[in-house]
Amino acid sequence: MLWQEENSEVDKIISTNIVDLVFDINCTCLSLDHAYALSEAIIQALPWFNNEADVGLHLIHGAESGNGWYRPADSILYLSRRTKLTLRVPEHRIADAQVLTGMTLDISGYSLTIGAAKQKPLIQMPVLFARHIIANPEQDEDAFIESVVAELKNMDIECRKALCGKTNIVKLAETELFTRSLMIADMEANDSIRLQQQGIGEGRKMGCGLFIPHKDIKAVNPDQSN
Repeated sequence: MLWQEENSEVDKIISTNIVDLVFDINCTCLSLDHAYALSEAIIQALPWFNNEADVGLHLIHGAESGNGWYRPADSILYLSRRTKLTLRVPEHRIADAQVLTGMTLDISGYSLTIGAAKQKPLIQMPVLFARHIIANPEQDEDAFIESVVAELKNMDIECRKALCGKTNIVKLAETELFTRSLMIADMEANDSIRLQQQGIGEGRKMGCGLFIPHKDIKAVNPDQSN
């Protein structure tokens, strides 16, 4: 964990040419390990998506079938009607991405029908969270944080506070990726937007390296009183 002095920020929207395009979907359930299948289905429907640099695919989240800490290999996500499919795209690709509306995709045997989309601007928040950052499984948490800080420095982003969380395995066709969740706090406005635009590491088209705003600083600061 990295934790330096605090800095107060006011939440505000900053102009950006990258947005989240949030689609309604009709899908009862998906495999918990749907990252690769969903990415391949999106690329097949939108051939340009694979070659566009500034795009990302947010994984779909819902209730898991397992209880407690045990997660069966064939875990299923059960989705509500409020569940969305979100693509992070540059503004010049919004119309191209909206052709997904009306399509039904086969995600490893599960049917996912895509509805209308709404644009959601990237919002400056001092705390950002990424569920999956591709990491070296031989690194401990401190080494991972050091590598993140170095990468952010190369992006000209100052990192004052960082906390890594759960580890996970993202399955691909013939291999798998080791990932860690990551929360970064006390960010300057421009740095917050830049990190959401650029992400960290590889795998953005499979849900890795993408940051979303997180509203509660208490979840990051272990010493924060209730």
